[in-house]
Amino acid sequence: MNALAPGRPRSGCPVRPDADHLNRLIADAACGHEGAFDQVFAQLSYPVYWMALTVLRDRAEAEEVAQDVLAEIWRITSRYDPAKSSAVGWALLIARRRAIDRVRSITAEARRERRYAATGALQDDLGQAVEEMSEREQLGRALGCLSDRQRRVIELAFYSGYCHTDIAVILDLPLGTVKSRIRVALAKLRKYMETD
Repeated sequence: MNALAPGRPRSGCPVRPDADHLNRLIADAACGHEGAFDQVFAQLSYPVYWMALTVLRDRAEAEEVAQDVLAEIWRITSRYDPAKSSAVGWALLIARRRAIDRVRSITAEARRERRYAATGALQDDLGQAVEEMSEREQLGRALGCLSDRQRRVIELAFYSGYCHTDIAVILDLPLGTVKSRIRVALAKLRKYMETD
């Protein structure tokens, strides 16, 4: 908080600058009197920072907002009307609005990041689902190229989860025949998948 240290009280609470003196300083700064804004900065820096910190609860963010607010005050000193509010009240109102805008911006950014992360994950999931569907379609076409006997042993082994021995019992075939049909069917499927 080096740039904003002038005017910082030891107690941690902002000190209210002398209102009449500050009003004169702002009027002088608006007229371009040399050094007037340096004094405005010295008197408003900590109260503005304090307001920003109260809203944001983050020192780095509060410092940024305070610097932005003080730069804005420097640009718009001619707009200040002492009949409407005190200089401190005017500065704190600007600081509060800027801090609230920063909170909204941070919140919106966090929402965008969450949406992006969710969308990215969704796109990954969608891409994977499309790829799996494409592979399933390709596998379905490949299974169509097998003979009925070959397709049946593949379905029992890989879709129903039966072991070779169970398939031999179900189809009433010798175990060697089941193994041979599965081996030939897998070779055909592999060849079809590679060329498709």
